[in-house]
Parts: sequence; structure tokens; C-alpha cells
Amino acid sequence: MKCETAKENILLASYGELPDEYAIPLEQHLDECDDCRSELEALHELDQRLALLPVVEPSPNFLAQARVRLDDALDAIPPHGMFTHLRRGMFAWIGHVQSAPALATLLLGVGFLAGNFTYRYEVAHAPKPKSTVTLSNPTLATIANVTGIVQTPNSELVQVKYNKVVPETMEGSLDSPEIRQLLLAGTNAAATNGVRSDSVALLAHECKAGHECTGGTDGQGIRSALLVSLRYDKNAGVRLKALEGLQHYVGQDRRVRDAVLEALMHDSDAEVRTTAIGMLEPVQADSSVREVLRTVSTQDENPYIRTASYQALQGAADIQ
Repeated sequence: MKCETAKENILLASYGELPDEYAIPLEQHLDECDDCRSELEALHELDQRLALLPVVEPSPNFLAQARVRLDDALDAIPPHGMFTHLRRGMFAWIGHVQSAPALATLLLGVGFLAGNFTYRYEVAHAPKPKSTVTLSNPTLATIANVTGIVQTPNSELVQVKYNKVVPETMEGSLDSPEIRQLLLAGTNAAATNGVRSDSVALLAHECKAGHECTGGTDGQGIRSALLVSLRYDKNAGVRLKALEGLQHYVGQDRRVRDAVLEALMHDSDAEVRTTAIGMLEPVQADSSVREVLRTVSTQDENPYIRTASYQALQGAADIQ
């Protein structure tokens, strides 16, 4: 067996395409030929190195764009141009190659090795990329967090995996659980876009209209969210809206009554405190309510608040 034939058989054997009748002559030739044995060892070493390299898959967007550009380019070619003849000749040649599996395998292996060496050469000698970032769909979502980073060996190519937050919109009735859940989440939104104020206003309207306005001891529900807004929201307008939504429950919910009393004593806005006084009218006979009104009527710095509290106390005395 000649060395040229042996090298071709080595390549076929590496892909499992070497016929059995050529296997034994190839082994005998390798035992006698140092050059062909070195060729086989180099091929094994190449396979081991290639196995360590990551497989780079093109993105779906890139493939779609490539197909569209290829279709446009093919449509722009004249029907009987030189490229058409070459393409027909290439397809005919491929048909002949398909009838010879061994030759096709050989050509495939040579093409694979040549392409791999070309790719590695281009990566090693490619100019350093500029510090730019390209997003596949920059207008569809916001980057939430980065989940992984993979760098191509011996290059400056980096693959970054990340998650995106996609804005969505939901439309429905105020009575639907999904809309209510979103409004409850909106009570904790930032104050810059008015979402928090609008959410509290809509939830308070639901309570005033007599719709479901639950509020358990676990801190869940619309009533509990309004209590949190009344106690901790920095916007006086939001606190007023929360008070309006809680007005119906002052007489039946002790937590609501305590929150209104707390607002009367400690809220920084005079309008909120005045509204709280008016809300306590149905429960003025309660001893804790009278105690707070008495304290505010004598010790508060605002004379109007003192007067309103004193008048509320007089009304409580008439009730008794």
C-alpha cells in the first residue's frame, strides 16, 4: 500500500467509513511507515483538541436574517445568468458524489479540517472588537440579570447569557382577582409615575362601593393594603384616599379604628387629621376614641384641630 492511499484510508477510518478489506493492509502499512503513523497520531491529537472547543451555534435571528438575505439575492439573479449555470453544475456534481460514499466522506473530512483551521486562523488574527453591545430585540424587553458568561479560548469573543423583563398589559374588571392583585402590587410602586396613587384610589373606591374589601390578620387583602398606605405612605394625598376607603370599617374593624386614631395623633398633614376626626363620629362613644380626642383637644399645636376635636368630644357627651 502506498502512503498516499494509506493517508486517505486513515481519514476514512477516523469516520468509520473504511471497508473491512482495507483495515488489515492499513495496519500493516502503519507498522512499517513512520510518516503515516505520525499522520494518524496528528489526526488523533487534532480530534482531542477539537473536542475541547465549545460548539458555537448561530442564533435563530441570525439564521432567519441569513435565509432572507439569501432568498433576496437569489431572486435578484437573472434566470439564465452565469450563476444559474454554475449552480446547476454544482448540483449535478453533488449528485455524482452521492453515488460514491467513500469519496464524499473524504471530501467532507478535508472540508471540515480546512474549515476548522481557517476559523482558528481568523480568530487568532482578527482585529480586536470595539466595546459595543448588540441586543437581538432591544425594544422588546429590559435586561433583568446576567446568568452566565463564556469566553472563547484564545480570543476576546464573549458569550453572555441574560434574562429580560418584558413589559405586559392586562385589561379587565376591577372585580377580577388578577386586576386586584396588580393594583395591590401598585400600592408599593415608585411615586414618580403616579401608579401608587392611582392604585390606592381604585382600591379605596372598591371599598366605598361596598365591593369585596377583605383584610385578614395575615396582612393580605385590600383593607390591609389601605392600612399600610395610611400609616406609611409619604404622600398626603395617598393617605387621604386610603382614609376614604377605610371609612366604612371604622365601626366594625378594630384595626381600622386604631389606624385612624394613630393618624389623628401623629399624621403631619392637617387635612388628613381633620378627615380622621370626621371618620370617628360613629364611634365617639368608644373610650379609647374619647381619650384620644381629649388629648388632641388640649395639647395639639394646631388650633383648628383642637377645636374640631373639642366639638367631637361634645358630640360624644351628647351620645352618652
